[in-house]
This record gives sequence, C-alpha cells and structure tokens, in this order.
Amino acid sequence: SSISAQISHPLHPVVPQIGSVASFSRPVAMAVTTNQPQPQPMASRSPTEQIFWGGFYAAGLIGMLLIYGLLQERIMQQPYDGEVFKYSVFLVFANRVAAVVFAIVMAVAHKESITNKAPLWKYLIISFSNVYASTCQYEALKYVSFAVQMLGKSFKMLPVMIWGMAISGKSYSMLDWCVAIAVTGGVTEFLMTGPTASPGDGGNSIKGFIWLLAFLGLDGLTSTMQEKLFKEHKTSKYNQMMYVNGLSSIVSLFTLITTGTFVPAFSFLFTKGRFAADAVMLSASAVGGQFFIYSQVKEFGALVFAATMNVRQVVSIIASYITYHNSITIWQIFGLGAVFAALFYKSYVGIKAADSAPKVPLAAAAASAPAERLPLAEGKDAEGGYKAVP
Repeated sequence: SSISAQISHPLHPVVPQIGSVASFSRPVAMAVTTNQPQPQPMASRSPTEQIFWGGFYAAGLIGMLLIYGLLQERIMQQPYDGEVFKYSVFLVFANRVAAVVFAIVMAVAHKESITNKAPLWKYLIISFSNVYASTCQYEALKYVSFAVQMLGKSFKMLPVMIWGMAISGKSYSMLDWCVAIAVTGGVTEFLMTGPTASPGDGGNSIKGFIWLLAFLGLDGLTSTMQEKLFKEHKTSKYNQMMYVNGLSSIVSLFTLITTGTFVPAFSFLFTKGRFAADAVMLSASAVGGQFFIYSQVKEFGALVFAATMNVRQVVSIIASYITYHNSITIWQIFGLGAVFAALFYKSYVGIKAADSAPKVPLAAAAASAPAERLPLAEGKDAEGGYKAVP
C-alpha cells in the first residue's frame, strides 16, 4: 500500500518512527524513543562526510519513495495484458509481509526483544485501521490521479489534529493552524481548477474522493492510536513494527479470503509476469524507503526528514505527470505552489528554531525529555513503515 505517514505532531515532527508509508498506503509506524541515550556518529564526522551521507540518505529516501509512488499508479491504473488489477487488499498484504520480514531481521540485528510489549488487542486495533486506510488509498487511485492522492494526504493534517485534540487533549499553535489552512486551501484550489480523475476512470472522480476521505479518517486514527500505544507501553521501534505489521498481514489475508478475492488475486499474480515484478518491486521499495527514513532520522533528525519528504512530494508529482502524460492547468500549478510553500516554510521555521536552541548533550536530553515518535514511513507514506509519507 503506502509508505503512506505519521508523526506525533502533524505539523511539527520531533523524532522518527518505523512501521505510513505514509499515508511510505500508509505505508505502520515504528517509534524511536528519546528515553535512552542514542549515539550521534554523524556529529563527529567531517563536514564533507556529513554532506555526503546527508545527500545519500535523502537521495535514497526520495528514490525509493519515487519508485513506490510510480508503481502504485502503474498497478492501480494501467492494464496488464488488457486487464486492470482490482484487488487492493492483496497489495496491503504483500507490503505487510515484507515489512514483517524486515522488522524481524532488524530486531534480531539490534538485539531488540521480540515479545510483545503491549496487549495484542491494542496492536490489532491499529492493524484494522491501518489495513483499511491503506486499502482506501489504493482504491482511490482507481478514480483519481496520483497528484490528487498525494495532495489529498496533506488534508491528513486536519484529521490528525482533530483526533489528537479529541483523544489526547492536544493543542496546536497559531502557526500550525495557518499552515494547515494554507495547505487545505491549496489542495482545494488544485481539486477545483483542473482534471482530477484517473486516466481510466472516464472523468468521474466522486468515488475517488469518497475513498480518499475514508483513508484520511482511518489514517488519522491509526496515527493517533499508534502514538498512544507507544507512550503507554514504551514499545521499541522494530517491536512495534513487527507486531502491527504481523497482525495487519493476518487482517488483510482474512479480508482476502472472506471477500472471495484470495484466489483471483493470486491467479493474477501468477499469470501476469509484469504485475508480479511490479508487486515485488513495490514491496521492496517500501522496505527500502523505511530503511532510509530510519537512517536519516537517526543521523540528521526529524526536521531534516520532514523537509526531505516535502521534496519527495514535489518530485513524485512531477515524475507522475512526465511518466504517465497526465494533464494539468496553470491554476492547479498555483495550488501546488501554495501547498508546498506552506510545507517548506513550516520546515524552515522548525530547522531555524532547532539551530537557535541551546545545545544540550543527548544523554541529558534523553533523561529529561518524554519519549516521542519520529515521523517514519507514507508514508505511512511508506506502507508498513515510517508514516510520514506516504
């Protein structure tokens, strides 16, 4: 699904998470805690080395999620031997299985516990909302363009803020609300001033908007519940990723079986060689995106990650228009400009504030700061991974 996603604060990320994905579809979040001292090897390296690794992680992240986005569009909108793939839940299942394998390998490599840190029913609640949020994201691509889907995720700010106020009693600054309003206004202009339907939809994108709204509601709930789970049970990053994605695999498999799409989906996989290759690459790029997200946040911080994700959105939308020859109006370009200007300004303010803040040794900060999640998968939107994306 997606790399689809998720941050403890929808506009001001403080630290990362693995597991969207957003929504890199999507795309489930893990969490990096600040209640343990974390090494900062990058701080001791030369400026040249820091620039090299900063560029490497940013390029890897953008590249992985670019491939992921283009493949989403290809799979859901382009025919394979004259037949369009219809079984969205299968893609969620495949991505979750890949994410589980990745999480187990990383948990063993980092000597993390593989026993569940929270009751399984709490992981299961997140898994349900995550699976169906990702499914809604894929279904939306049948009816609306990739650019609409990408921009629609920016509306996630408001649902996440509303869920955060309702469930966790959070409050947000005037700047946060201004950025959310600017982004919402830019997206609205984009939707109202040019084509929004997918190439194969015949011009009717109402169903796509309904699926997108369902995705935003479910994804906002997933993000809020993941954060609550992490804070209450102090789950480690790969442990949370392993259990949420493991249960998501079961939920998606159960959905395939009960809806009678299990056999048709696997039949499509085994009879369409090009689709099989695309599906494998989709899951691989989602996992690759999670690796680069975690590496970048660990070495350079969540603010750099947030800025990189803004660049990723721009690059992905431009690449989509070039690759699939979709049309766009001048007013839609202005709408895109408003959205990304607001997002980049928010990132700029955050980075400037971090630079001007007094430097505190990480061990001391870890001892006094509460544990917070970093925005990892789109990603959610990296599906099953850091949910910032997506």
